Amino acid sequence: MSEMIPLGTWVDQSVHYLLDHDAATFDAIGRAIEGLAAFVEHSLQAIPMWLMMAIFIGVGLWRVGWRFALFTTLSLLLIFATGFWDQTVITLGLTLSSTIISLVLGIPLGIWAAKSKWVAAIVRPILDLMQTMPAFVYLIPAAMLFGLGRVPGILSTVIFAMPPAVRLTSLGIRHVNREIVEAGQAFGCTPWQLLYKVQFPNALPSIMQGVNQTIMMALSMVIIASMVGAGGLGNDVLASIQRLDIGLGFESGLSVVLLAIILDRITESFGRAPGTVKAPLFSGLKQLFRGKATPVQA
Repeated sequence: MSEMIPLGTWVDQSVHYLLDHDAATFDAIGRAIEGLAAFVEHSLQAIPMWLMMAIFIGVGLWRVGWRFALFTTLSLLLIFATGFWDQTVITLGLTLSSTIISLVLGIPLGIWAAKSKWVAAIVRPILDLMQTMPAFVYLIPAAMLFGLGRVPGILSTVIFAMPPAVRLTSLGIRHVNREIVEAGQAFGCTPWQLLYKVQFPNALPSIMQGVNQTIMMALSMVIIASMVGAGGLGNDVLASIQRLDIGLGFESGLSVVLLAIILDRITESFGRAPGTVKAPLFSGLKQLFRGKATPVQA
């Protein structure tokens, strides 16, 4: 069937144009992402297994409660016992690297969108496109621009996972009680002081929800990114599909699920007072398996 609008051809030509004329720029971006990912991964691998377990268990006990701390203990021991500890650490490193980049870009953009209506009008359809585009599509241009490895995996993960951070930061800033803002202005706060002393602290629960959803989406995309050589548990999931190995698929998939639950509950708790989290234990799995965050209008 002939195309009336050769949109795919235009996109393909644009990517090849970038490859021909801006290779140095993409090399620099790739080196920066690779440097961050290597630093995070090596830092995590340098932590002894028992110490990393103690950190997760301690934070879970402090922020959520003893039942979750017990669940975390059993989950991490099960991951170790099934032989997926090293892959889980690599996956955690990829997730954290992607999340760091997503938040560094997404939170300031969300603040800007909250402060400017025209920025919000421009950002909203872009975020809609980023969230609704099939996740696999992001891997194609990323692999063409950066080759195979964890760099294209992280880049595609950032594109996929950043929208919740932008949306929920913007939502939180815009929904701060107007009387509180006016009180800050009455006491002579500058716009910058008003933002970081009044609006940002009051918007923190919404921002932390954005962090939570960003981490969940990053974890789901990191698994898919194994198709371009990102590594971690995604490699085992992909190998189980290719070999129809049900046992390997179940073990590696279970490790992903347990890691997702732990990260979800801990990050969710930082938007609340310690020990008061009431969300169901499996609240993060909806984002993980659907690959979507809760719809929020920017």
